Amino acid sequence: MNELSSPDLASNELAFESALRPKSLKEFVGQSKVRNQLSLLLEAASMQNRTADHILLAGPPGLGKTTLAMIVAEESARPLRLTSGPTIQHAGDLAAILSSLVPGEVLFIDEIHRMARAAEEMLYLAMEDFRVDVMVGKGAGASSIPLELSPFTLVGATTRSGMLPNPLRDRFGFTAHLEFYENNELEEVLVRAAAKLNLSIEPGALAEVASRSRGTPRIANRLLRRVRDFSLVAEHSSISIADARAALELYEVDELGLDRLDRSILQILTTRFDGKPVGLSTLAVAVGEEQDTIEAVVEPFLVRMGLISRTPRGRQATAAAYRHLGLT
Repeated sequence: MNELSSPDLASNELAFESALRPKSLKEFVGQSKVRNQLSLLLEAASMQNRTADHILLAGPPGLGKTTLAMIVAEESARPLRLTSGPTIQHAGDLAAILSSLVPGEVLFIDEIHRMARAAEEMLYLAMEDFRVDVMVGKGAGASSIPLELSPFTLVGATTRSGMLPNPLRDRFGFTAHLEFYENNELEEVLVRAAAKLNLSIEPGALAEVASRSRGTPRIANRLLRRVRDFSLVAEHSSISIADARAALELYEVDELGLDRLDRSILQILTTRFDGKPVGLSTLAVAVGEEQDTIEAVVEPFLVRMGLISRTPRGRQATAAAYRHLGLT
């Protein structure tokens, strides 16, 4: 069956992501500098028959940090353990994970900056000496018992590396900074995705999706899914540029890749507050969104596009924002 009409992939998000996720550094599109650095690090570890150094992957959401962690395990021929910072709220949670690792295992901690402080302090010793100290008992009778760990490679992912304490950041042997993708790189991502899903799609349609994907492969793949759904419902055998534009317009993604929330923020900055600087908390209340979402997800793209500026008094729309909204 042609994947364009496959009910399984159309409804199953996990199957879609799994089908598109590259399995090796050679398949991974973009981030050439990081790929070369990782390749050297893993090859050197293999030649010396040792576990690879701990790796920190830093960068905005959706650029492939989880995928790279999986590739590190795959190319090292090591098992992979997945967890996330918010789930490790006590030192005991981390001790249970570390003590169950097999020799050489790759431990991936997503959002590592959100770990509890007590767990972070335990991780210092585990990363450096492959040992943790477990407290037994309470009060005056409490004692510390050292627990030896199997050698492992920690891969941490963070969207906010500045929130990591220096002692933790310094224990990573290699830090990779992932950058936003150029449109031509996103087109490569979409060509690969379309081939994996056996989609018939015009080059112009791929370019249209890439140009509205905010430099982020995850968004590009998500928009491709929406365009595919539009073409499927319209019963078109091939996805045209007209299909792509109509689908993206339906889902309120404009020519720059701005969505409803982005435009709401720009409209509030340009009209409701007369173009004056607006504090983050006031802006969050005005659009009905969390401050963290605006600061970590929305704002970086708007700043990068030159649509807003961050001033000591707050966020302010630029002349480019007025032009984009058709305002004077």
